[in-house]
Amino acid sequence: MPIEAKRTPDQRFENLPGYAFAPHYIDTLSGYEGLRVHYLDEGPKDARRTFLCLHGQPSWAYLYRKMIPVFVRSGARVIAPDWLGFGRSDKPVDDATYTFNFHRKMMLAFIRALDLKNITLVVQDWGGLLGLTLPMDMPERFERLLVMNTTLAVGESPGPGFDAWKAFNRSQSDMDIAALMSRASPILTPEECAAYAAPYPDRSYKAGVRRFPELVMVSPDMEGVDISRQAARWWSTEWTGQSFMAIGEADPVLGVPTMMALREQIANCPEPMLIKEAGHFAQEWGEPIANAALAAFGND
Repeated sequence: MPIEAKRTPDQRFENLPGYAFAPHYIDTLSGYEGLRVHYLDEGPKDARRTFLCLHGQPSWAYLYRKMIPVFVRSGARVIAPDWLGFGRSDKPVDDATYTFNFHRKMMLAFIRALDLKNITLVVQDWGGLLGLTLPMDMPERFERLLVMNTTLAVGESPGPGFDAWKAFNRSQSDMDIAALMSRASPILTPEECAAYAAPYPDRSYKAGVRRFPELVMVSPDMEGVDISRQAARWWSTEWTGQSFMAIGEADPVLGVPTMMALREQIANCPEPMLIKEAGHFAQEWGEPIANAALAAFGND
């Protein structure tokens, strides 16, 4: 039976500050037929390297607007998809549709459908909780990692900061996303904060925003725990690619302690880049992060 979903009107995405990227869509993903997934596709299609940039909650591909031009200037192709329920992708209206495996399997299908190779995986927040579990299923497609404020959820709470955030999110069935982004990243202009909220005209578009914090695996019996534990082992014992870590130190949820624990799980992950003034959405300091990562990788 088709999944009922809403589609944000295109007019909501007109004239967003710093965001002149053309939309691309795919609605033929295996198992997700009829659901339209949006993605940005910048740079040459035949580039030697591809940067796959995965956002979290409640953001969307707009989050990567400062990093994409840096990666493109290196000669790479950059793909930045929106998870279903976010950005310009379709938004299933039933909260119960949103599960760990629903999103994980979608992204695996997306990577296969676009036949992405030589991938530099760029992740933060749910982009990491989900994205860090992908390479072990297709290791031949991934060669580098750029990881920002995120974690692998293996059956316990990330800490009191997350518990407080989850409780707040649960109390906000119609989250004021612009206000949230303003508090989390005070450097944002009102227009940029409004751009983050653009995909969500009203509460009925926000099932994904409501659900993602509830899906974080805080107990051993939750869906995704076994996969995430397997991924943690894989990063520790099988990963041989280059890695770069950047940490927004002002993040009260997934800050330095959580990220340093994650660093220990990633084989040969070097000392992280610390951005004192950056919070959870480290991509708002995306240009210096992207430049530092490229320099560490050898400027390509």
